[in-house]
Amino acid sequence: MKIVVDAMGGDHAPCVVVEGAVEAAKEYKQDIILIGDEAKIKQELKKHKNIHGLPISVINATEVVGMGESATESFRKKPNSSIVQGLKLLAENRADGFFSAGHSGAVGTAALLTLKRLEGISRPALATIFPTKKDPCVVIDSGANIDSKPKNLLQFAVMGLVYSKYILKIENPKAALLSIGEEDSKGNELTLETFKLMKESGINFAGNIEGRDVIKGDVNVVVCDGFVGNIVLKLSEGVAGFLVYLIKNELKKNPINLLVAPLLKNVFRNVRKKVDYDEIGGVPLLGVNGVCVIGHGSSNSKAIKNGIRVTIETVENNINNHIQDEINRIGVRNGN
Repeated sequence: MKIVVDAMGGDHAPCVVVEGAVEAAKEYKQDIILIGDEAKIKQELKKHKNIHGLPISVINATEVVGMGESATESFRKKPNSSIVQGLKLLAENRADGFFSAGHSGAVGTAALLTLKRLEGISRPALATIFPTKKDPCVVIDSGANIDSKPKNLLQFAVMGLVYSKYILKIENPKAALLSIGEEDSKGNELTLETFKLMKESGINFAGNIEGRDVIKGDVNVVVCDGFVGNIVLKLSEGVAGFLVYLIKNELKKNPINLLVAPLLKNVFRNVRKKVDYDEIGGVPLLGVNGVCVIGHGSSNSKAIKNGIRVTIETVENNINNHIQDEINRIGVRNGN
């Protein structure tokens, strides 16, 4: 298996990307292709000891897409960027998966234009893993589509259920539609129409779910359009960070608390591990004809390593074949 890693993607590239790739090569024993500024990548590789014999290769790409650039224009104006050239390796069957912590919009646009859609899929979607009181759940779409139609959301549900089954190993996952109330009659025009489609589709549909109930873990896939999903994602990240801040602040207020803190070190570490994005690593862009995983721009080396792990797992589990089979079985194809 060969995984292409965008060495120039992210706020701290190429340093942390190369470091994460080295860690991934050691742990997962898969071929990793670092694509980007060859001189800079090799300079970073020299900083690491005991890498002789690791399955890491370098391919030069002369252009870099900045975080502030237009996603569509970057594809047209920078055909030699690490993003575009990396995805071309996938399209040409010279690699099996692609990971980038770079400009998510640019990655999504390039993936769509280079890899194309899976047959029957109208719009790709980002599937983010959320921790819950029970099993982790998939929130889809978490940002690939600002405006969606009911048929798009039904396809998101199908893709999320497949990912939950084959990656999260949930035997019979069920999906719910994110809305402002559990009742069938609650929601806007989009959710009301989507509810009817999902109910009649034959998927394992649990009805509507409110935002506060996502973390209960009663459902395995939470479906929404990308505008709402991205707000849910960013708000959750902010709340998690704020809670950590509050706990640390309270501990500092009383000297006695500082004496107790070391005893709770393992507890804090385990909690942090469950809500820490670095443990998740990356979010798959489901619906494109290839395995493409997108990481957070602020990813550190640990997040990069785990993003590569997610890419490997997605390839190993033949997610796209399973999505294609399920789309055909349900009969929900195309639609804009």
